[in-house]
This record gives sequence, structure tokens and C-alpha cells, in this order.
Amino acid sequence: MTGYTSAEARIDGWAHRRLDGVPRHGWRARAVEFAVFVLKQAWASVFAAAILGLIVATRLWYPDDALIARSDFLVLGAVTIQVLMLVFRLESLREAGVILMFHIVGTIMELFKTSVGSWVYEGDGILQLGGVPLYSGFMYAAVGSYMVRVYRLFDLRFERYPRRWVTALLAAAIYANFFLHHYFWDVRIALFLATFVVFGFCTMHARVFRATIQMPVLVAFVLVASFIWFAENIGTWANAWQYPGQEDGWELVSIAKLGSWFLLIIISVVLVTVLYPPRPPDLDPPERIEQ
Repeated sequence: MTGYTSAEARIDGWAHRRLDGVPRHGWRARAVEFAVFVLKQAWASVFAAAILGLIVATRLWYPDDALIARSDFLVLGAVTIQVLMLVFRLESLREAGVILMFHIVGTIMELFKTSVGSWVYEGDGILQLGGVPLYSGFMYAAVGSYMVRVYRLFDLRFERYPRRWVTALLAAAIYANFFLHHYFWDVRIALFLATFVVFGFCTMHARVFRATIQMPVLVAFVLVASFIWFAENIGTWANAWQYPGQEDGWELVSIAKLGSWFLLIIISVVLVTVLYPPRPPDLDPPERIEQ
């Protein structure tokens, strides 16, 4: 099983001492599996939730006349959260390295996308690069943190996972299209089809407590993309950034953005496999819950 951090190992040991006596069948067993699933998802989302909570809190209560611009405060707050994650061993240094890759990949995209008007940032802070506040990279890092942590906490395994060089080529093509479609043809439809071909037969196994959930990995991609789209609506409401059409008042982010996030998940998965190469299921896995 994928290793916990020392803090997580203590939490896991505490939970097992209290849950190991729960019956393996019946409503109590199902209730425990559901509760553990929710708690693991919440724990996997702790960095992302902290960043989003910081954005919302500053939207509601940050004073307009503060000495530090709100965007700079968000950068300092995000750095503080990241440091605390490491100090309290909620995240390993290896995971931080992968999250740094998300930060770099995201910041490069931000620099380009804001230059062509895909979205804009307000504020006059000094902690920015090319007009892009540095907290923007932490939002991509939040996605990376969730992906890395959920892989580890649920001990994810995969049946018929495609060859990694194939997924790397697909991710590279997706990333390139985010830039090139502004000047050439937008080939995202072809990229969607390629994603279905590459990942269409892959099944994900997620260990909860005693049971293991199985689902097509494409369904998992859609679910994660949906949650990111939901969080994106909160972020734009909190004026962390704005899409065209939101300058005169907030409105729901286009549902078409789900497609962009779905494709971005492919890039995220490939980056995570740098740290955690995909592994097949155990030959004799625990109880399974079909989804």
C-alpha cells in the first residue's frame, strides 16, 4: 500500500483501533465505508480547500485600504499554507515536488492565457509575473495536491492502464492545444476522442476502508472535472479572476469549461504518475463495491 505521512499514519492507526470491530456486513458496514470515503476525500482536498477558503475569506472581509494588496496577501497566505503542510507532515517533500510541477505548468499557461484575453486578474499587487499574480499558480498546485493525495489515500490501482509514453504524448498534445488553438485549428474534439480511445478500457480501483470501489477511469475524470468547475465558480464569484462577460457582474462559468478541465485532468494524471507509477490491482483484493 502507498505510504502515509507520519501524521496520517497516526490518524490511520487511531481510526483502525475504533473501526476494526465494526461488522463487515449490514448497514453499519456501509455507513462506515461511506464515512471513511467522505473523510478521505476531505483530507485529500485539504490544501485546495484551504486555498479556496482563503480566497473567499479575503473576498468577504479583506479591507480595501489594507497596506498589502489583496493579491499579495493571497500569495503570502498560499505560501504559508504550503509551508504548514510540510512542517506538520501533511505532505511529503516528494509530493511537494510534483505539486511544484503543477505550479510551473499552470503559471506558464496563465501567462499566455491572460495575454490573449482568456481571463483577467484585477489588483495592483507587486507579487506578480507578467501581470499574473503568483497565487494563480497555487490554484493549479491545489489540483495537483488533490490528485497526489487521493492517489495515495485511496491506494489507487488500475486495470488496463495505457502505456505511460502514450499518455505522455496525449498530455503533451492537450497542453499544446491550450496554446495553439488561438492561432490554428482547435483540435479538442480529436483530443476528446483520443482520450476515450486511450483510457476507454481502463478501470480504477479505490480502496476505502475494507471495500474497494471500481469505476471506469473516464467517469472519475468527469467527476473531478465537475468539482473543479464548481470550485471555479466560487473563485470567480470571489473575484480571484474574471472571464470575459463577468466584468459587469458575476455570472455562472460556462459549462463548456468542463471540457477544458476534463482535458486538464489528463495532464494532471500524467504528472502524478511521475511520482506514483500506475499499479495493477491486487490479485486477491478486499471486498468490492461496483459503481
